[in-house]
Order: sequence, then C-alpha cells, then structure tokens
Amino acid sequence: MKAGALAYVAVRVATGWHSWASPRSIDVPALENPVRIEAWIAGMTLAAQNGLIGRVDTQLLLGDSVKVLALQGQWAKVVVPAQKTPLDSRGYPVWIPLRQLTAIPPKNAIRSVIVVKPTTVLRSPTGAKTLRVSFGTALPVLGEAAKTYDVAIPGGLMVVDKSAVSLRALPQTGASIIATARSFLGLKYLWGGTSGFGYDCSGLVYSIFKAHGILLPRDSDPQSRVGQAVSRANLQPGDLVFFSSGGSAYHVAIYAGQGLVIDSPSPGYPAEQVPLSTFPIIGDYSGARRVLPATMP
Repeated sequence: MKAGALAYVAVRVATGWHSWASPRSIDVPALENPVRIEAWIAGMTLAAQNGLIGRVDTQLLLGDSVKVLALQGQWAKVVVPAQKTPLDSRGYPVWIPLRQLTAIPPKNAIRSVIVVKPTTVLRSPTGAKTLRVSFGTALPVLGEAAKTYDVAIPGGLMVVDKSAVSLRALPQTGASIIATARSFLGLKYLWGGTSGFGYDCSGLVYSIFKAHGILLPRDSDPQSRVGQAVSRANLQPGDLVFFSSGGSAYHVAIYAGQGLVIDSPSPGYPAEQVPLSTFPIIGDYSGARRVLPATMP
C-alpha cells in the first residue's frame, strides 16, 4: 500500500477517525481486524458516545474504496471518493488503521448485489464461518443457487441469502425510502455512523439514499444545499427536513408523511419516528429539500 494508490476496506465496518491520535482505549474493538463493531457500540456509556464527537468523522463498509494520501506508522490518511464533502473535493478525509485496509481490489464480476436488510449474515460455503455485514454493503456476485448468491469478500468467498440483497438500487420513490428508513427504527445512535450497526442523522440519510441510487453529500449541512427547496406546507414522503443554527444545518430528518419524520436524533436515543410539530428542536427548523426524481415538480 502506498500514497497515491487506491485501497479497499477489508473489515465489515471501518471507522474514519479525525486523526490517528483520536481513538481512546475504549475504542480498541473498532480498530481491530476482524473489527468488533457490536462490542464497541455496546460497551460505550453515554459519556463515551458523546466523546466520539470530534474524534470520529464517518464510517466505511466492506469493499469500499479509498484513495491513500499518506501513511504514518500503522495508519493511513485517506479520502473517501463516494462521500462528498466541502472539506475536500476528492472525498471525505479521514484516518483508518492500515490493518483494516487492503491494496487488493474486489474481484471483477459482471453483477454485484447490495445488502438491503439492516444487517445480514454471510456464510462460508461450508457454513463453518460467518460474517455479519451492514445494509448498503456491495458484494460482487461470483455464482448463484436457487436461494443464495456466492459473493466475494477480501480474502475469500461467502454465501448470502437472496432475500437479504438486491441486484439493483432500490426504487427512487418516497414510499420505498420510508419503508427502508422504518427498518432502522429503534437502532442505537452512533456519532459518525454510516452502517446498520449505528447511524448518526446524516449517516442514516446518506446511506438510505445511496442504496436507492441517489448519492448525497455525507453531512447534513451540504445535504441541505442539494435538490429543490420545498415549503413545509408541501412536504412529501422522502423529503429531507433540516434544522440549523448560525446559518449551518446541524441536523437532518426524513419526512415520512402525515406530519411525521424519521431520524437518528442524538447519542443515547435510538432512531425514531415522531411528529415534526413536537420535534424538540422545532425552533431551529430551517427548511426542506426534495431530492427524489419521482417527486420533482
């Protein structure tokens, strides 16, 4: 692996850190290969969750590509091309442990599938090994049986149930967006999270819309500047509603219809569906954007 080259995520979820010095002792499970993402999230107190602010910037999924900018000890400074941000025109800039990356690209395949369940289990052909991966994970298809696909992951071949994946992006309709969003209700919040193991507000929006074939910026403020502005009186399911302070959007939710919104609110609170009128920060409501082609005027 070298600066200027592409690398690929070799673990289920790689956390992108603000610097190589950002992790704490409690964050060790998130730095390993294999990564222990569930244990990391479950082991954090509310104070530890809040402590991720300023330490974690985003996350990546198995097989995602990054461009390596620099190497420092056991860390790589990278940009994530698929995560748009005004911070860097090349992609989201973060630090990732070298052990969670590989220089070997995913296998070439005519087809690939994306995971459309919050999480799903991949199995080795013999069933002796399993790997739980996130919603949105893209997997090259190497073979097919009646109810399963053979898929490639870094270092091997696994099997996934057809019922957990899709061969194409999900429909770009409000109903489909809301159905996907509702599948995450009750999921624990994670600052910087972009996986089915835990999301922050903009990570939930980014990941859902990406699975529906719409690539939004990673964070809420740049998300608030795409699509078309829509009045509160004309909100439709799938519209994005924003909350701002000092001219910058710090929170985003998805309008679900009938006056309801779905969001991943803050550390200590799970993803929820609540009335927009009773939103705790309704005084900071700053507008809405429509990004679904099917609902554009």
